[in-house]
Amino acid sequence: MSNNHILVVEDDHEQRALICDILTLSQYRVTEADCVEQAILLIKEHQFDVIFSDWKLGQLTGIDLLNYVRKNTPLTGFVIATAYGTISHAVEALQQGSDDYLPKPFQRQELLLTIEKALKAKELRSQNQQLSAQLSEQKQLIGLVGKAPCMQAVYQRIDKVSATNATVLILGESGTGKELAARALHERSNRNHQKFIAINCGAIAESLAEAELFGAEKGAYTGANNTKIGRFEAADQGTIFLDEIGELSPSLQAHLLRFLQEGTICRLGSHQEIKLDVRVIAATHRDLQQEVKDGNFREDLFYRLNVVPIKMPALRERQQDIPLLVDHFISVHSKQHQCQAEPLGSENYRALLDYHWPGNVRELSNRIERFVLLNDIDELTANMSSETLSSNEGGELPHVDLPEQGFNWEAFERQCLANTLDFHQGNRTKAAKYLQMSYKAFLYRLEKFNINSK
Repeated sequence: MSNNHILVVEDDHEQRALICDILTLSQYRVTEADCVEQAILLIKEHQFDVIFSDWKLGQLTGIDLLNYVRKNTPLTGFVIATAYGTISHAVEALQQGSDDYLPKPFQRQELLLTIEKALKAKELRSQNQQLSAQLSEQKQLIGLVGKAPCMQAVYQRIDKVSATNATVLILGESGTGKELAARALHERSNRNHQKFIAINCGAIAESLAEAELFGAEKGAYTGANNTKIGRFEAADQGTIFLDEIGELSPSLQAHLLRFLQEGTICRLGSHQEIKLDVRVIAATHRDLQQEVKDGNFREDLFYRLNVVPIKMPALRERQQDIPLLVDHFISVHSKQHQCQAEPLGSENYRALLDYHWPGNVRELSNRIERFVLLNDIDELTANMSSETLSSNEGGELPHVDLPEQGFNWEAFERQCLANTLDFHQGNRTKAAKYLQMSYKAFLYRLEKFNINSK
């Protein structure tokens, strides 16, 4: 018997019995109701694939039932039977979301065809819902949340390069979500069913690093009692994420460069080349171009890695996303720890917006988690004012000779802002930090004096 479950709603006993017999003989599971009220009770108790309903059902109609179904079980197939010649009823039913209509009287084959059509429509809606859920999940992969223009630029770049095999270099301060971006690239690629292996290059002991990344043959070093498969070999057909790539030693930089050029590795203690298909995504909070100038990072490796750069913005550069992120993390951590925190007031949001966020999104997530666990609003904004105050106390004030005749303060402030911005080559974040001013306040002053960064 078919697993498809049909609810037949018909107030005429003989008609209902005939319809149920036809469907039962065609291997459908059938439940029957003689009015809308009974049908709704059955829908609350059971899951139906298709509902076949007459138009006229006492005081209520098939349209009333259709509206209930579309609101409460929108995937369910629906067919409505109409009296001969009432085309207006059929049109209304289709407009309200019925999958098909069947004018009375109807033949056995016509009934079965409309049921089959409704089942296909239900399946299509189910597939669309799953696809929408997957797309929604991809848009907010593991915390990649934000509507600010700088985040939209990140999403667009991920969309463009995720389906390719291009090497990607993700740049940004600690806590901005570089690994989340790397996972988004992997999840949206055709490698998403293969492994994603993440490695913190700064956390691997120098003595074990080559074997850890590229593997080692038995007896290659003391204690190597078996052949070791390295991380690159384990990631074959998948993606490897090299976090903090700037910490990689010169010798490992050479090994990585060879892999990017040739697509091959050699295990420690072997001269046999192993061909691999691994997509490389690297990330760093360092200025690699400066590291190249300082002789700490290979220039040829930098250009091999920097095929497609993605810059993850600091949280202070997308303050408009803070309320969205706050709501997201409250939801995530409340579900994770199965507890509920008190709602935030406008003054709490104001404190979060005015804060400089040196730890970026990671710091915000940690603060929200602590707030949710303890249900204490003070935990959310703890040390924010004192940290700002202590940072303002640091540094020496420049000596300014005040002229006897006075001077134009606004012109002085404008010149100070412009000079600071020039000193930091147009980097607003560094300029604001240099002036020990919140990023929001700094932007306000730039706009006030119509100062544009280079």
